Amino acid sequence: MYSEKEQARLLEETKSLLRFIKDHPIKKLSLEKAKEIVGSLRTVISYHDWRYYVLNDPVISDYEYDQLFRYLRDLEEKFPELISPDSPTRRVASDVTKVFPEVPHLSKMLSLDNAYSADELRDFHRRVVQGIGTEEVEYTCEPKFDGAGIALVYENDLLQRGCTRGDGARGEDITPNIRTIRAIPLRAPLSQFGIHRIEIRGEVLIDKESFRKINQQRLEEGLSPFANPRNAAAGSLRLQDPKEVAKKKLDAFVYQITFAENKKGENLLGTSIQTHWQAMEILKQCGFKVSWGAELCKGIDEVIKFCQEWEQKREEFPYEIDGIVIKVNDIRSQQILGETTHHPRWAIAFKFKAKQATTRLKRVVFQVGRVGTITPVGELEPVEVGGVIISRVSLFNEDFIREKDIRVGDMVLVERAGEVIPYIVKVIKEARTGSEEPIVFPKTCPSCGSRIVRLPEEAAWRCVNMRCPAQLKERLKYFASRRAMDIEGLGERTARVLVMSRLVEDVADIYYLTEEKLLKELPKRMEELGQPRPTFLGELNVRKLLKNIEASKNRPLHRVIYALGIRYVGYATATLLAEMVNSIDELINMPEHKLEQVSGIGPKIAHSIKEFFSLPDNLKVIEKLKKAGVRMAKVEIKGPLAGKVFIFTGALSSMTRDEAKRKVEELGGKTVDAVSRKVTHVVVGENPGSKLRKAQRLGLTIINEEEFLKMIGEK
Repeated sequence: MYSEKEQARLLEETKSLLRFIKDHPIKKLSLEKAKEIVGSLRTVISYHDWRYYVLNDPVISDYEYDQLFRYLRDLEEKFPELISPDSPTRRVASDVTKVFPEVPHLSKMLSLDNAYSADELRDFHRRVVQGIGTEEVEYTCEPKFDGAGIALVYENDLLQRGCTRGDGARGEDITPNIRTIRAIPLRAPLSQFGIHRIEIRGEVLIDKESFRKINQQRLEEGLSPFANPRNAAAGSLRLQDPKEVAKKKLDAFVYQITFAENKKGENLLGTSIQTHWQAMEILKQCGFKVSWGAELCKGIDEVIKFCQEWEQKREEFPYEIDGIVIKVNDIRSQQILGETTHHPRWAIAFKFKAKQATTRLKRVVFQVGRVGTITPVGELEPVEVGGVIISRVSLFNEDFIREKDIRVGDMVLVERAGEVIPYIVKVIKEARTGSEEPIVFPKTCPSCGSRIVRLPEEAAWRCVNMRCPAQLKERLKYFASRRAMDIEGLGERTARVLVMSRLVEDVADIYYLTEEKLLKELPKRMEELGQPRPTFLGELNVRKLLKNIEASKNRPLHRVIYALGIRYVGYATATLLAEMVNSIDELINMPEHKLEQVSGIGPKIAHSIKEFFSLPDNLKVIEKLKKAGVRMAKVEIKGPLAGKVFIFTGALSSMTRDEAKRKVEELGGKTVDAVSRKVTHVVVGENPGSKLRKAQRLGLTIINEEEFLKMIGEK
C-alpha cells in the first residue's frame, strides 16, 4: 500500500506534526493554516492506522498517535467547514486481518475519547452537564485494562458467539477460543433478569505474574519475550488451535452491556436496566468477572481524586492497566448524550503517563550474570516512559537482536510494562539514515576474557569460567542469601570487596577466611588496587561475619543444593532432590535418565544438573566445601518438630515466611510449597490464598500464627 520511500516521508512528516502540535495552540491558527495541517494530519493518521490495524506493526507510540488524532478532531470542531467524510475522525479505524470469519456486532464497538489531565476531565464534565441539563452527575470509574477487546453474545442464557473488536462494526468470530477461557461462563442465568438476548463487552487479559512466567519460559527456550501482557493475550486469542489457547490460561473481565432485549424484542437498556452500575451487578450475579476496583463517584471532583489515586497505585494491581474509564452512570443520560462516529459522548478514558516512547540506541555493552549468561544491554538517549526516565534496556540475547534487526544508532520504540521493563518493542527502520552499525557479539567473556559457549537449543552465550569476577560476585551473594546458606553480613558490599581483592576466588573460599585476612590483608590489597579501605568491615563486624559463616556449615542438604546455583534448580526443586538422595555425592553420580523420571524434574532440569556436575571446576569447589566442614549429606534432626510437615499461606506478622521455614527446619520439621495429604500443619496468616481452601477440602490440620509460635517455643 505504501512504498518504502513514501513511508519514510510520512514518518518524517509525523515528527514534524508532533513538533507543530506542541508549539501551536489551535486557537491561534488561521483557517488557511488549519486547512493545510488538517490535510497532513489525515494523511499521516491513515498511514498509522494501516500500520497498526492491518500490519499490527506500529511505528509510533499510542500517546503520539493520540496527540495527532486529538489535534485533528479539535481542528475540525473549530473549523467545521474542513470536515470531510473521509476524515479518520468520521470512522473507527478498520481493515480486519482476515483469518477468522467476520461477523457484525449487535451495536458499534467504538473507541473512547481520552483525557490526560484534571482540566480535560472537567471539560468532559462540562460537556456532559450541557448535554443532559443538570449539574448532578453520577459517574462510574473503573481501571482501564490493557488487554484484547471482545464482544460476547448470549441468547436464552447460552453463549452463542465471541468475537474481536475488528473495525468497530464487524469483528472476527473466535468463539471456539473464547469458550476455552474459564472466566467466561458458557451458561449464565440472564433470563432471571428478563434478558433474552444480550451483547456484553469485555477484555481478555493475562495477569502480570503469569506474564512474567510466560516470558521467563520463552527466554529459557531461546524465544523472544512478549513486549507486554496485551500482546501476549491478543496473540494467544488469535491462535488457530483452541487447545493451544487453553494452555495460555487467559483471563477475562466484562465491563459493559451494549445491547439487551427481552423475548418481545423490547430494549431493556434505560428501562429495566437503568444504570451502568446496575448492569455490572447483573453480570456479577450471573457469574461474570467484573472489575473489583470500580467505584461510584458523585461529581467530577471525586472522579479526579479516584484517577489520581489509581495512577499512584497502578503497579500494585495484578493486571496491566493504562488508565481509568469514566462513564455517566445513568443509561437514559447516556442515550441523550449519544455518540460520535468515533466515541460515546458519555464516557472518557483518563490515560496514565505513557509507557511507550521513541528514542535512539546509542551503544551496546555486555554484562555477565550469576550463571555466566552474557546479556547485551542497550544504552539509550534518556526518554521518559510512564513517568520514569529510561536510559538502559536489556536486549536479552543474540537471537533477539537478530530477529528485530537492532543496530547501534537506530530509533527504537521502547515500552515499560510488566516484568519486561523496559523493552524494545521494535526498530523504526523507516528512520534509518545508513549510519547505523550492526551489533557484534563478543567472542570472549567481557569480564575475564575466557571463552564463551552457546549450548544447543539455548539462546544465551555463557562464560564457563566459574572464577569469572563478574559471575563470582553474583554467585557469592546468591550462595549467602537467606534461602541458601543464610550468611548474614555477606551482601553486596562485602561480596564486591572480597572478589575485587581476590581473597575469594570461588564460593568455597569464604570458609577459609580468618580475622587476619579480613582485618589486615584485605585493607592492604584494596589500597594496592587504589580502592578505599572497607571501613564497614571493622573488628566487630568481621567477628560476626566469621561466626555466621561457621554456623552456615550445618545447613540442611536441600539448602546446600540450592546455594550451588545450578541452572533451573530453584528452592522447590532443590528440596525435591534432597529427598531423593542421602548426600551430594549420590546426586553427582545419579544417571541423567533416572533424574528425568522424577516428577517435577524433566529432561531440561536433569540435563542442567548433569552438566553442572560434569565440570571439573564445580567438583573442585564441592571438594573444598567438604574439606571446610560444610555438611554435604542428609542428617535427621531430632527436634520437637521431627516428622511434621508445614505449609504457610498468608502473611505472618512476627517473621517472614522464609524465617518461619528456617525455624521449622532447625527444629527437625520439613516445609513444602504445595498442599498435599502429607502436610501435617497448615499455618494461616493474614489474607491467605487458595492453599487454605484446598487444605480445608483435604481436612488438614489448620493453625494460626499464635499456635505456630507456641509449637516452636516463641512468643
